[in-house]
Amino acid sequence: MTSPQGARILVIDDEPQIRKLLKVTLQAHQFEIHECGDGEEAVIQASIVHPDLIVLDLGLPGMSGMDVLHRVREWSQVPIIVLTAKEREEDKIAALDGGADDYVTKPFGMGELVARIRVALRHVARTTDEPVLRFGSLTMDLAQRQVELDGLPIKLTPTEYDMLKVLASNAGKIITQRQLLQQVWGGHHHESDSHYLRVYVGHLRKKLKEDPTQPRFIQTEPGIGYRFLLQD
Repeated sequence: MTSPQGARILVIDDEPQIRKLLKVTLQAHQFEIHECGDGEEAVIQASIVHPDLIVLDLGLPGMSGMDVLHRVREWSQVPIIVLTAKEREEDKIAALDGGADDYVTKPFGMGELVARIRVALRHVARTTDEPVLRFGSLTMDLAQRQVELDGLPIKLTPTEYDMLKVLASNAGKIITQRQLLQQVWGGHHHESDSHYLRVYVGHLRKKLKEDPTQPRFIQTEPGIGYRFLLQD
């Protein structure tokens, strides 16, 4: 994996002006840019270019962006940020559940997109088999199932621990309510059980001494899920 500055990014969008804007701006941030404008070509390019990250428009002609997402996910875990003009929450949730790492809704600010790209690349750089995760004052020892805040142990229930592990292990990514329910409770859940998540997240925030209005660790993505924040 290259450093964020030298990362290879594949931009997939059917609008030439959007591709040009993204190419000029991202190259100015020292990214290497490859581009294409349709779904079939996108799948081929992804296999040839081996990008470090993909920026994917959902509204492609022919093969849809969701189809491209599913095809790429059959063989690659490359970070994928979805660009979409669709503001419906169910479209964002479907993309995230389908394997996207993040989304940005058109029209978007380039500063926001660049920030999301850097977070996604940092998440990949952190993905190792290290048993200890560190986020500022928070330390999570996966081997010992121990959590410390400011050097002091925090007592978590098994469910609270499992939830924190899922979120922290995917720091920077949005985890949808469905994904969290599946990974913590397995098949023993229903979509309507999302109120359990709010209760457990509330408990976690109290134990992490967190102000929900200014989160240090767990950020709510309204109607979608949660994002564990990477620490600078």
